[in-house]
Amino acid sequence: MDVTLEHIGFPVDSDKLSGTLLAPARALPGVLFVHGWGGSQDHDLARARDAAGLGCVCLTFDLRGHEGDAKMLERVTRQQNLDDLLAAYDWFVRQPNVDENAITVVGISYGAYLATILSSLRPVRWLALRTPALYKDEGWELPKRQLHQDPDLIPFRHRQVAWQDNRALRACAEFQGDALIVEAELDQIIPHQVIENYMSAFTRARSRTSRVIAGADHGFSEKPVQRTYTTVLVKWLTEMVVGAREHAAREKVAERKRVRDGQSSASSSSSSSSASTHAVADGMTR
Repeated sequence: MDVTLEHIGFPVDSDKLSGTLLAPARALPGVLFVHGWGGSQDHDLARARDAAGLGCVCLTFDLRGHEGDAKMLERVTRQQNLDDLLAAYDWFVRQPNVDENAITVVGISYGAYLATILSSLRPVRWLALRTPALYKDEGWELPKRQLHQDPDLIPFRHRQVAWQDNRALRACAEFQGDALIVEAELDQIIPHQVIENYMSAFTRARSRTSRVIAGADHGFSEKPVQRTYTTVLVKWLTEMVVGAREHAAREKVAERKRVRDGQSSASSSSSSSSASTHAVADGMTR
């Protein structure tokens, strides 16, 4: 995330004052939302509105097999939905008002699972996962709906899984940005062990933040827990985005100071050298 620093001057009476103007770059941080299985972008619009209020450009969209394309729900695969997410990301970062170096991806359940894999294929600076689902790597090209017919899916989610043994967890192990994981206290679909597997996989992340939303089920079906989640997400986004802007501003100011100090040092050296030359010349004259 960049900040511009411009030397300016403006008149007062018959004089002119000099100043320094710092401002965010015209390209703004981007937040890409990915809904869960059986959901739609409608689940994300309220939080996207709040993120836009922070000065972010936000994109919500419907994965294939959902909303207006529900007829495809029975046959859509994980690869197809990952392709959907890649297409959304690539379109998003091409927008002139989006900073491609300041992208957040916010995923819910299945969308969070896809978001982790996306982070290994495209630059993602911040990653927020709400009740992230976890699936076996096998059957990647099968219709996603068929995965739930596997009698071992539930036992699999209750087992400890090493990051080396799962594509989504490997992506987390490679991720070097900031991560937020939100768990639902009363989740009957994603057990706590899945959250533990994800948290353990973020071995190289710059920061890891975890929150448990009291009283929440997997779908966050009650309005109070939805509001709590929104508060958690927006607070974290604020910390990440504002923190990045403050860091960029500090770097610009420090760079300006280094330049000024360098110029001052060079000027002092030049003056000393000139004084020495005059002293030698005066001695020779005498």
